[in-house]
Amino acid sequence: MSDEKEIYRQQGFGNTVGIGKNPALIIVDFVIGFTDPKHFGGGNIGPAIEKTVDLLAFARKKKWPVAHTRVVYQEDGSDAGAFARKVPSLLKLTPDSELSQIVPELTPEPGELIICKRQASAFFGTELAGWLAYRGVDTTLVTGCTTSGCIRATVIDSVSSNFGTVVVTDCVGDRAIEPHEANLFDMAQKYADLVPSSGIYSHFGESRAA
Repeated sequence: MSDEKEIYRQQGFGNTVGIGKNPALIIVDFVIGFTDPKHFGGGNIGPAIEKTVDLLAFARKKKWPVAHTRVVYQEDGSDAGAFARKVPSLLKLTPDSELSQIVPELTPEPGELIICKRQASAFFGTELAGWLAYRGVDTTLVTGCTTSGCIRATVIDSVSSNFGTVVVTDCVGDRAIEPHEANLFDMAQKYADLVPSSGIYSHFGESRAA
């Protein structure tokens, strides 16, 4: 791996952009279905949710914009597309299904955006980019699951929308650790800075969330 990292370095990858003055917290798909290995969960998703609880409290204290996402399809599947054809089990995530509800410990508060999406990215086909731009956001702090899927897609669309993009490493999870780690590495080389939640707190002059 050290030789591979050197190749990236020599080619100019892996630079750090930094955290701007006006961040927003994006919480991607931390819904009940992704806490249960019998449905969409497993791996390190549970611990990532626990870390995100503290980061969300910190973001609220700082009065940062906060956006939550859910994957939601209509009961009859009429709004499904190629993503759901590839993963038909996603069609279980209907508006009223328990599986598609945001986990109670991250329940949105008034003023926080809730996006119901049908694709992997929190940005694709949604109002998120405009909502962030209107609020003067310069950096997205991305949390949620899964690292190799909806997090990666969200990160790519975030940087494509010209936001500085940070993956909060202990606040993202995947149902398997190898794709989690591989995608963190690749995103760090091309798209995002990797920062643990403790690094977010210290950047803003605090040692912990509360």
